[in-house]
Amino acid sequence: MKPPPLRDDCFALPAGIDWTPVDDALALLREKLRPVVGQEKSPLSGALGRVLATPLVAARSNPPQANTAVDGYGFAYASLGDGDQVLPLVEGRAAAGAPFPRQVPPGYAVRMLTGAALPDGVDTVILQEDVTVGDGEIAFRAGLKAGANTRKAGEDVAAGDTVLKAGRTLTAADLALIAAVGLSQVEVFQRLKVAVVSTGDELVDAGEPAGPGQIYDANRPMLSGLVQGFGFETIDLGKVPDNRKALRKALDDAADRADVVLTSGGASSGDEDHVSALLTEAGAMTEWRIAVKPGRPLALGMWQGTPVFGLPGNPVAAMVCTLIFARPAMAVLAGAGWSAPQSFDVPAAFSKSKKPGRREYLRARIRDGQAEVFKSEGSGRISGLSWAEGLVELPDAAAEIRQGDPVRFIPLTSFS
Repeated sequence: MKPPPLRDDCFALPAGIDWTPVDDALALLREKLRPVVGQEKSPLSGALGRVLATPLVAARSNPPQANTAVDGYGFAYASLGDGDQVLPLVEGRAAAGAPFPRQVPPGYAVRMLTGAALPDGVDTVILQEDVTVGDGEIAFRAGLKAGANTRKAGEDVAAGDTVLKAGRTLTAADLALIAAVGLSQVEVFQRLKVAVVSTGDELVDAGEPAGPGQIYDANRPMLSGLVQGFGFETIDLGKVPDNRKALRKALDDAADRADVVLTSGGASSGDEDHVSALLTEAGAMTEWRIAVKPGRPLALGMWQGTPVFGLPGNPVAAMVCTLIFARPAMAVLAGAGWSAPQSFDVPAAFSKSKKPGRREYLRARIRDGQAEVFKSEGSGRISGLSWAEGLVELPDAAAEIRQGDPVRFIPLTSFS
């Protein structure tokens, strides 16, 4: 089952919009996008990183039966008298997977090992370290509470409970929970397929001879790696020269094979910005001039029913725009719903005077509990991407940051 395609005007901006604030751009994406992938069943062994398509309901309680949390001795609390206790032991024991086969009579105790189901007649367990064992009997001090050292049936999850909501990306811990409540397969969204293509006559692949004026394509391996880290499937369509016919063919291929397309370069409105030109020609193009640094131009549109994110050609701007805009949008397209990256305030290890008008993202990392930023804000300094462990987000308004002032730090791991 696959949902209908997105509307061609899903990226359209309201009339009169010129420069779009970051928050407005994110709100528009959140409002207008929805899942574009179908659903399928997955065995538990292949469900890690998949997105739940339907709520998950427990088929069995966890724990399924009341059991002991410790090694010790079990008995009925109501059979205890006042003061110190001496109880005779019944023959046999209860162990995990090997329950005691009979009822424990009132006034008797039974040997119990951690995880064993409580036999009939047992509601309380005493730690073996708190017991003196004699010839067929145990002795212990007064003061134990009713129900001590036991787990109730279903105290974690009861059969019929909804344990995970649709849209959750499954973790290893989730797989443990799913198995514990008796499920061997789950209904998930199909994995989002993301085509990645670089544009520009100046690009050559790393390892190829580079002539005068040519540079190695850094965007494609970076974007492909980001997409894989997001849990999506990457379709590498290579690099395309500044040739409208070649780019049209690449976009046709992408629309045929992928659910969403990421391009880098050609997203503005110059003579060689063919991504924008083709999307405009197709009648489903909006140039989002976003008040963000690094970045600004994003060419968003539809190509044969497939959403296209036209990213800036500069690698630093391409990465920031992917993390801030494309990542949450693709999560919605993949069925995971909208999620904002986690962030926290830390003292600044730098000083900066910021002009009003654009939100800024600085490459940053945490050292000694403070956020230090890369030595240069130049968007051509690709080494800063490797150096960074996160981004410092500065507000749209003017700001005067002094060392020790709180700044918002977003770890790169919070985008994955």
